[in-house]
Amino acid sequence: MGELTAPGIERTQNHMYAQERRQEILRLAREAGSVDVLSLADRFQVTAETVRRDLTALDRAGLVRRVHGGGIPAGRLDFEPDLTEREATAAGEKDRIAAAALSQLPDGGSVVLDAGSTVSRLAAVIPVDLALTVVTHALPVAARLADHTGIDLHIVGGRVRHRTRAAVDAWALRAYAEIRADVLFLATNGFSAEGGLTTPDLAEAAVKSAAITAARRVVLLADSTKAGQEHFARFGSFADVDLLLTDTGLAPAHRVAIEAAGTKVVLV
Repeated sequence: MGELTAPGIERTQNHMYAQERRQEILRLAREAGSVDVLSLADRFQVTAETVRRDLTALDRAGLVRRVHGGGIPAGRLDFEPDLTEREATAAGEKDRIAAAALSQLPDGGSVVLDAGSTVSRLAAVIPVDLALTVVTHALPVAARLADHTGIDLHIVGGRVRHRTRAAVDAWALRAYAEIRADVLFLATNGFSAEGGLTTPDLAEAAVKSAAITAARRVVLLADSTKAGQEHFARFGSFADVDLLLTDTGLAPAHRVAIEAAGTKVVLV
């Protein structure tokens, strides 16, 4: 006859394994800068729902911050995903936001396109024959528009950050000080009515701030996973933003607070 395990002991063992698994998730998050639910489920041979419970428990303990599809270490306010990871996050939502942003393009006017995955998606869907003056410090945006015969494209120079492929520092700041565009399509890593607009890097924040000053109207393109997130460098507030285009995942409380700040919010 096989050895029997008392129910109380079995529950204790399961609880211990959960604690060990959560400790390992925390270690992985700190080492890699982020973890995702599906990879963790595969690694530990558990369900995605079990991993989500683990992440929620770590979030409540103040050790991991839950983000769309996974988590990041709570202390890593400077965490900045690379371009490939940002392109893959909330892809459907970003496509809808980019499509909605087309209606905000000025007919024959001038725009600044910021560095960001959703703004880059906007660049990808701008009609080839559209007559428009475009200024950008983002290399991926410039590459997507270089063959558009109707676009008068201006590339802002500076030191290029490898993580975002964006030009920063003094050259970029001087260039934006010399123009006044009709509309800026702005990107951000995090936003809230209280914390404003934030990004991990001070140099990128300075360029974003300069771009805000360089435009008569500011349209923020940001999916709802960025709501409530705060990063190291603050570059603006919703007093600077005329319109927020985001997805329907935005919590009602965030929408109310942002609209109270004077920004129009459109969910797509």
